Amino acid sequence: MSLMRPTADAGGGDGSASREDGAAGPAATAPARAARRGFTRAVAVLVLVTVAGLMSMLGPRAALDGTGEAAAPGAGGTALLRTVLFAALCVPAGELFAARLVRRLPGAPLSTPRSWAPWAAAAGCVAALGLASVVATGNLVPADIADIDVGGLYETRDGRLALLEVDAFVAAGLCALSRRPATQVWPLAAIAVAEALRAHPPTEHSPLVGSGLTFLHVMCASLWAGGLLYVLRTLHHWRGTRGEHPLEASAALLGLYARVAAVPLAALTATGLCSTLRRMPPETVLEQLTTTAYGRALLAKVLLVVVVAALALVARVRLSRASDPLTACSPARAEVVVLGLVVAVSAVLTTLPVPIRW
Repeated sequence: MSLMRPTADAGGGDGSASREDGAAGPAATAPARAARRGFTRAVAVLVLVTVAGLMSMLGPRAALDGTGEAAAPGAGGTALLRTVLFAALCVPAGELFAARLVRRLPGAPLSTPRSWAPWAAAAGCVAALGLASVVATGNLVPADIADIDVGGLYETRDGRLALLEVDAFVAAGLCALSRRPATQVWPLAAIAVAEALRAHPPTEHSPLVGSGLTFLHVMCASLWAGGLLYVLRTLHHWRGTRGEHPLEASAALLGLYARVAAVPLAALTATGLCSTLRRMPPETVLEQLTTTAYGRALLAKVLLVVVVAALALVARVRLSRASDPLTACSPARAEVVVLGLVVAVSAVLTTLPVPIRW
């Protein structure tokens, strides 16, 4: 009788199979977890877009309720279009800003997320065309294409500014698709200038001062919101790359953004305060914050900005004190969500009657 060593199939088959199943278990569940996270993010984005859209469309009516002020025709639709326009300005401006921060990091991964700038430019162009059609019908919602007087846009100041925004978004999209996407900065600046001039007509007291404050306000808000969005997208992209997770580079990028973003936040606060005092004298601010539609929307925006600042502070504390600095990503994501709501409320403000100074 010969002695034979039992083969893996004969004696150890069950043990090896169980070990293989145990090893394959976590690997098999990893794609499922990734799919669940992707689904959760998609739902969160959909909810944010829906809430922002509803705030834009219903915000003017809610703010005007009980004030005795008249609403502009189609104020909800106009606010929705301007929300899209503001968001389309934030995305590419923030990408340029945050991409510059990434290049300043020594040893940072070379790969970066795909740019959303071309899509943002397309959405902004559509929104600008919609706003131009409103201007072409005398600031009324067109009931038919025949109501739109395209030639009349060249004859009015608001019409020329609306056309400038359309052309600037087209130029920004072409620049984003070119080999030198950094050239987007010029058409994006033109859009901010057009918005600043539109918000302060020549009949206003010191319109150039008001336009300058609005230009700085819009640009700082775009850099802050769009920059944070791109930073978070970059961290997620680096986490999905092969090889060792660039923990140090991710924490360094988030910390660098937190330090640099303090400048736009300070400028945003200063320009917003100055613009408010120009339109509402100090002795009437508290009263108009609750009795006028503009004041109510402004109060809602201020409260949201306070929430954003608190979330930014929490993220900064976690960056400096937590054992894992990337736990700061959670409040940073919430900050982006609230900033999206701030954009919607800012769009609502543009459709409300300006308070009367007395």
